[in-house]
Amino acid sequence: METLRDILDAVATGVFPPADGGTTVLPQPSPRDAGVLAFTAHTVVFTDEDPAWVRETLRAADGDPLAASMSPRFLTALLDRTGRTAETIDAVLVGEPLPGEPACALREIEDLGHPRVAYARRRRDGVRAWAADGGVLALGRGVAGRLEVSVEVDEGARHRGLGRLLVTAARQLAGEPLWAQVAPGNARGLRVFQAAGYRPVGAELLLRPKTPV
Repeated sequence: METLRDILDAVATGVFPPADGGTTVLPQPSPRDAGVLAFTAHTVVFTDEDPAWVRETLRAADGDPLAASMSPRFLTALLDRTGRTAETIDAVLVGEPLPGEPACALREIEDLGHPRVAYARRRRDGVRAWAADGGVLALGRGVAGRLEVSVEVDEGARHRGLGRLLVTAARQLAGEPLWAQVAPGNARGLRVFQAAGYRPVGAELLLRPKTPV
């Protein structure tokens, strides 16, 4: 049986699910992670809920069938059904690993209570983080074990190219395809990741347990 990780690994190499208007329903890869991934004309729903319920609810959604999986009606029904919560629909990007050393000086953060580290650890496993002058970079295992990146740039250090340096450094530290989730309204963030060579591949809504798993 194809797993969510199989699909993600293929997408990272440029091989996408068929653009056939279909929906693939898969079990959750972990108790923590459930959600919806929308690619071009194909959706992957990963949840332990009944696949028949997922398909029936998608058919009942109003509007364009190709957009049903990200429609407010379907997502609200899925959240109600699972008893989970969500933050925002994100654009999903992936970057290949890069050779070489980061162009900015990085110091690994050992303090697990650091706010950026604590935030990342609620969403990912095996988190490591590095501080730069004016910013923080974190890597960790997220959905289906994929390697994910998040960055934070201090207000006073913005508009100087530090964000691009950090997300480029992440590709140099990764050693494997690296995934990023960016809110579509964060146009500046999207430009930074794309300028650093990350490719947009889809959209995603993660359903978070209301209590930590």
